[in-house]
Amino acid sequence: MARATKKQALGRGLSALLKDPDNDIKSASDKNADKVVGNIVELDVEAIEVNPFQPRSNFNDEALQELAISIRELGVIQPITVRKLDFNKYQLVSGERRYRASKLIGLETIPAYIRIANDQESLEMALVENIQRQDLDPIEIALSYQRLMDEIELTQEKLSERVGKKRSTITNYLRLLRLDPIIQTGMRDGFLSMGHGRALVNIEKKSDQIALYEKIVGENLSVRETEKRVKEYRSGPEDTKGKKTKRVPDFVKKGADTFTDRLSVKVAVSATDKGKGKITIPFHSEEEFKRIKKLILGE
Repeated sequence: MARATKKQALGRGLSALLKDPDNDIKSASDKNADKVVGNIVELDVEAIEVNPFQPRSNFNDEALQELAISIRELGVIQPITVRKLDFNKYQLVSGERRYRASKLIGLETIPAYIRIANDQESLEMALVENIQRQDLDPIEIALSYQRLMDEIELTQEKLSERVGKKRSTITNYLRLLRLDPIIQTGMRDGFLSMGHGRALVNIEKKSDQIALYEKIVGENLSVRETEKRVKEYRSGPEDTKGKKTKRVPDFVKKGADTFTDRLSVKVAVSATDKGKGKITIPFHSEEEFKRIKKLILGE
């Protein structure tokens, strides 16, 4: 208990230091910066603004109320992380649920770790920390990965290193963004799992995706049952003479999925029973063409 009291007193002392305009800390090289950066500081809740880069957009009200009750009884056990914007102005990097719950019960201060970072660094910190520490839904994770790739210009390989995930895992999340927005919303609301989404993404036509999505929800289909329906869909309808369309060899089906996962585009592979065929790789922009070329040729 004595140690906790000492930390709280230290936090309040650092808070007073930060409120002194003559000692305003703007960079890691400023006087007294080493006393603040990396330490727990008691900050005024009203001096903190929400991070616009926060990938989480859904906050469960009931869970937030439960956290607020816990904070009222035990305090904020895990400090939030903020970055310094200006004199006595801060922006959340991580810990928005704790911040919201603290405001909910009227706390005036909250313990925080202070970081000094520019906008790009803040974006990266917010996305990476949230991906690693928060229970984001699959679509939120996919959007976070895509945003890191777009705004910080990371390849999937570099992103894999940065967040400590296999490249195949990142690819599987990114593929979910090809689902119709209605299905993405259904996934965010918990009507279907990531396994369902991974199966549905193999259906290219959005209207057919939605048709099967409605069956998943209406008939409570399992992931295995959904995969079976998708397989039946992809095998093709019968023609007017009652014959099924030409059977695609198994090695082609497996190979097509491998190409699709590797290149992150829907690759079409066709072949005859004798093993002859062709591979079609679509692209929708010059940038995507260059990305695919680099993956294939290593240029």
